[in-house]
Amino acid sequence: MKKMKWLYPGMRVKRWVALLVLGVFAIAAGLILTWNTPLFSLYEEKVFALVEFSGLHPLLWAVLFIVLGAFFLIVAIRNGLRSVVGAIRPSDVPNLVEHVYKTRNLEKGLHIVTIGGGTGLATMLRGLKEYSSNITAIVTVADDGGSSGRIRDDLGILPPGDIRNTLIALADTEPLMETLFQYRFDWGDGLKGHSFGNLFIAAMTDITGDFEESIRAFSKVLAVRGKVLPSTLEPVRLGAVYSDGSTMMGESSLPQKNRRIDRVFLEPASARALPEAIQAILHADVVVVGPGSLYTSIIPNFLIPGFADALAETTALRIFVCNVMTQSGETDGYTASDHMKGLLAHVGPQSLFDYIVVNKGMISAAQTRMYAHEGAHPVSLDLEGLKRLNVQVHQSDLLDRMDLVRHDSSKLAAEIMLLASAHGKPKNGQRAM
Repeated sequence: MKKMKWLYPGMRVKRWVALLVLGVFAIAAGLILTWNTPLFSLYEEKVFALVEFSGLHPLLWAVLFIVLGAFFLIVAIRNGLRSVVGAIRPSDVPNLVEHVYKTRNLEKGLHIVTIGGGTGLATMLRGLKEYSSNITAIVTVADDGGSSGRIRDDLGILPPGDIRNTLIALADTEPLMETLFQYRFDWGDGLKGHSFGNLFIAAMTDITGDFEESIRAFSKVLAVRGKVLPSTLEPVRLGAVYSDGSTMMGESSLPQKNRRIDRVFLEPASARALPEAIQAILHADVVVVGPGSLYTSIIPNFLIPGFADALAETTALRIFVCNVMTQSGETDGYTASDHMKGLLAHVGPQSLFDYIVVNKGMISAAQTRMYAHEGAHPVSLDLEGLKRLNVQVHQSDLLDRMDLVRHDSSKLAAEIMLLASAHGKPKNGQRAM
């Protein structure tokens, strides 16, 4: 009986169904007069009686019936579809045809996997989602600072901050919804400092009893293009060993001024990778690692057994996106090759990357001075060092021409797709309209 609900009052469908039926009967009458063939004897008798009564030639009536029936069909189908689509179309989609074309085009896009965390990953994803909806973003869950750290300690769930940022970057939703989920309370006992999006994920985790399910719920609310996966579902803590032999635990505490990180480690070291994340890497067309904080956003994913092996085994094009600036207390003085060597030192000698993408855009003197006060400097390109790492170098102007020195999401995505197209990954090589 559910199908009969289309005929309920207020659906604005019945009139167009009636007109559609009338159009079918009109065309049938025209064909009967044209072919003079008994299809439905009673209906045929009525049609011929009408023609004889009018005194007009049967072929004239045939043309009239067919034209009128076709008109009824066109009007009924057009307005019926408009009624249904008007009720279900998203309010922020002014052009349905363009929206459908874009959605279908993105569904044919490359299977892209990104690995990292933080704002660098989110920036890149804002550009990549314009080329494909087959994106899987694998995010570190070692964060223990700010709102995420408090939720982790108080509620015993994985830190939601990086996952929230990644979901919002992939979202295809109204700006107001994005603003809401990024809103951070600056008032209220217990609320101050918390992000609404973090609290939403925490609440959904409690309701569903499952962190993965809470991510899926968040994805539905924000109409996310692609999927976001934590690298592991186990609670892990990140630690660092410094060049002087000292150690420190806690992701937010690792960057230390005038202390150089020698290596980082996870506790427990046996944390299990999310199987879906490993499968995504193995079946990807393109895998992109970075940009992001080297020791606190990128490397922690590869400390989980299985990730490095999957990246070594996959047939996907493997790209490392180097940061534009060094980070104080984390990558002071690092060149482009130092960034890659820092990662490779944690996963062994296996070859993991086909390309490293580096910025060649010029940073202004004013920006250089501003960042120098924070202990950050432009990452220098050392071609000789990169050649020894057996990786091809792709240079381009990737800068966002704003006050902050960071990647431009559109430029970076375009270069990644350019490399993919040049290496036999032809699906959806053009940007969606």
